[in-house]
Formats: sequence, C-alpha cells, structure tokens
Amino acid sequence: MRLLRWKKRIRLVGGIVFIFCAVAFLKAVYQQLTETKSHTMKSLHQLESSIKKLEQLKGSEQKIQDQMVDPNQKKHQIIFPQSALFRKWGDDLSEGDQRKALALFVKYGYNSFLSDRLPLDRALPETRDPRCLLKSYPQDLPSIGVLLIYQNEALSVVQRAIRSVVDHTPKHLLKEIILVDDHSSNEKLKEELDMYLKLIEEQNPSVRIVIMRHKEHRGLAYSRASACRAATADVVAILDGHIEVQEMWSPSVLHTFVANRHFIEEIGVLTEGMYENHGENVELGIHVWTCGGSIEIVPCSRIAHIEGYHKLYVHAVGLAQRTDALRAAEVWMDEYKHNVNLAWNLPFKDHGIDIGDVSERKKFRETLQCNTFKWYLDNVYPRLDPWDNLLAYGAMRNINSNMCIDEGSGDSHTPVALTCYYYQPQDSFYRSTGELYIGDIKSHKYEQNQCLTDSDGNEEPRLYYCNEALEKGMGIYWDFTQGKQLKNRLTKRCVEVINSKLVMQKCTGQSWEVQKIIKAF
Repeated sequence: MRLLRWKKRIRLVGGIVFIFCAVAFLKAVYQQLTETKSHTMKSLHQLESSIKKLEQLKGSEQKIQDQMVDPNQKKHQIIFPQSALFRKWGDDLSEGDQRKALALFVKYGYNSFLSDRLPLDRALPETRDPRCLLKSYPQDLPSIGVLLIYQNEALSVVQRAIRSVVDHTPKHLLKEIILVDDHSSNEKLKEELDMYLKLIEEQNPSVRIVIMRHKEHRGLAYSRASACRAATADVVAILDGHIEVQEMWSPSVLHTFVANRHFIEEIGVLTEGMYENHGENVELGIHVWTCGGSIEIVPCSRIAHIEGYHKLYVHAVGLAQRTDALRAAEVWMDEYKHNVNLAWNLPFKDHGIDIGDVSERKKFRETLQCNTFKWYLDNVYPRLDPWDNLLAYGAMRNINSNMCIDEGSGDSHTPVALTCYYYQPQDSFYRSTGELYIGDIKSHKYEQNQCLTDSDGNEEPRLYYCNEALEKGMGIYWDFTQGKQLKNRLTKRCVEVINSKLVMQKCTGQSWEVQKIIKAF
C-alpha cells in the first residue's frame, strides 16, 4: 500500500514537473516567436526601406541616362554642319559642347576637345603588318633621346606624346626627352606642363627631362638644331609634338626621323636657315646621301601623327615653301637647281624671293667634299626625272585671243581656252622632243604626263597620258616657235582659238607664246 502511494506521489510530482516544464517550454517558444516576429518585422521594414532606396537610385540612374545621349538613339542637331570637325563626329554633343569643340578646333587645327577627354596612356590600334609582330630585336642598342618640337599645341596632345614615349620605349634605352617650345602663347604649355613633366621625372628617375622655350619664333629647322645641341644620347629621334608612338616604334612619317647624333654633328645636317617645315626634309635627304650617309625606311616602325586640318601659326605658307626649296636647291642641286623654279613656275632669274645668305652652307659642303647632285641622281634616285630637256614652261597664251590653254576637267580629256590666270591648270611644259604637257608635270620617270594630242577626226585637241596617246595612234609631238603657230607634226593641223574655243584646223596663222623660255628654240 505504501509503495503504491509513493508511486502515485511520484506520478503526481512527475505530472506537476512536466506541466511546469511544458509551461516553461511554451513560454520560451512564445518569447522566441515574439522576438522572431519582431526581428522579422524589423527586417521587413529594412527590406522595404532598401527597396525604396533602390527605386530612388533607379530613378536617379534613369535621369542620368536620359541626360546622356545615346548616339544610336538620341542625337543632337549639328549646328555647324559645314565644319570639317562635325563631318563624322559630334552628333552626341550638346549645342554648348559643339560650340566649345569648334572653338578649340579653330584654335588648334585638330579635335582637341576630344583629345582632352581621352586617356593620356590610351592604347593605339595595331597597324603593322602581321609579319612585324614576329620580329625580334636585340636588347643591346644605343641610348636614345627623343626630341619633341612644338608650338601652341593643345596641352593634352603634348602630354600624350610624352606619355606614349615613356610607356613604349624600353627603359634601359630611353636616356632623355627634350622638348622645344618654339615661342608658344598657350599658357597651359607653361606651368601646367611643367607640373606634368615633374610627375614624369618622379615616375622615371632614369630619364633626363629638358624643356627649352624660345623667346621668339625661330622655325622648325632651328628648333630641331637647338634640340640636337642639347642632346647627349647616342641616337636622337626628332619628332613633332603632336604624335603618339606604338610598341617597337621609330618614325615612319614625314618630318620625323631617327639619326645617329654623332653623325649629325659631324656633317652639320640640320640647317638653321629654313624657317618652316617645307624644305628641310628635302635638303636632309640630299645632304645625308651626298655627304656619305644613308637613309633607311623601317616599315615595321610606326608613329601616329595628328594631321592638322589647317595651319595655325605659319603665315604666307606658299612663300615659306618657295624660299626653303630655293635655298636647298642653291646649296645642293648644282646645275639642276632651276628645277625648283620649274616646279613653282618661277623665273630662273629675278624671281623676287630672298633666300638669305647660303655662302656658309656652300662652304661647309665643300669642306665635307660631298658628291654632286648628278651623282645623287645616278646612284641614289635614278627614277627621278631630271627635266633636262625642257625648253619652255608656264602658261601657253594665244596672242590673237589673249586666252590660255587650260587642262579643264580631267575626266573629259578635253582642254579648254580660258582667260589667263597663270596657275597650275594652265601650266605647260615644252620638251625638245616635241611633247607639250598641260597641267602638272610629274617628278618620276615612271609617271605619265598629260600630253596635248591631235588625231584625224577630232575637231579639238585632247589630253591623254603620253604613252596611251601613242598606243591610240595620236600625234603627241608639236612644232612650236615662240610667237608663231602651234602645229602638230602628225596631222599638220594647228591649235587655234575660235569663238573662245580650242579647235584643231588648217593653220591660219594664229600665234602663241609660252610664259618662260629656258633655252632658245
């Protein structure tokens, strides 16, 4: 009985304990559920807040996208459609940016608005022949100094030129970068450029950086010479300030070249008497070859060059070209110097262009015992036409009508009679063999000139390439005496002007005269 009672008590106590445990468990569960609910509600509120923020950000992003014009979907109207700047670019610019871009284009001659927005270390597209990528070069090469000549370039263009040289030239070869500012008025090329050069120096302590600023405009040839005098590297690369170099570069475009500095000093290759970049490259070629050097073209070497749409600081470009060309001819071309006069349609004497004093340059050539220009034609440039059998040149004027032969439209093969204005379309060149060229005369023997021709059945003279005319059986040879008739040797007909039109007919005595005589005929 007592045992049974204890069992009942134990069961009772166990039941009470179980009830208390169950109550405690349920209370704990309820508390946990309450906390979970609170946490969940808090999380839901946070999630809701985050969703609202995302929606706000999405709205802001949409506003930004709406403000940014997609050139494939939304395009602004070009407000300067006649400008060369906007022919293939700029329809994603606002009206205000178009005006800024055009103002900079007029100022610099190229798209400096775009340049200012491009990375200074941008990668250039590969333009070399694929075979060039397979070539390897020795590591043990002479040290190089890069000479950058500029005047009034955009700051970003000069900076990018410097950066590309630093990034794409082997560190163990690049000894120095020498900049020559030929009297720029652009203030950005002063303090701001100096700060950039200081940064380049800090990043490349082994590279010597020199900047030279002329107090007056001295011209490209003088600037190059002054840069060479400041150089100390074994080899100098003489470049414009508006370039970018590729991997494995050296120059391969006009007005840029690499040369042995010691050789340059020895032969005095850079003349300082030429004012602009219009004749020094011609003199350079003749000078180097005739004085014992050589010039090589390296097709696997590429440099990107910005071609300005218009010149900014060169006044009277035509005069500068003529002056420099005549100067080079006087020093180096001997009896062929008058070919420059022919090319520019200038008289051999009294042309009125002051080429300056070249006596020291001539004396220097004699001291070096350089070869003659005839040697140059025979050994270096045999394909060049020496024009040594020309008798007369300039406009061919009909005395009776006071009109000149003009090449007219090149597609029609038909020359015309026009009032004489004495420019290239009216240039004529009469050879001792009897050919009469109208228009431009070609420089190389393999090029064909436009011959004035006649053939039976034609009522007017025609213009054809000389070889083509011969193949067609046309007469390309003419009998002509200054002040007399112009008669075709094959057809025996004369070129005459009737009612302001060139015709071929039986000679009636009309007379012609050519502008300049070289040799009596």
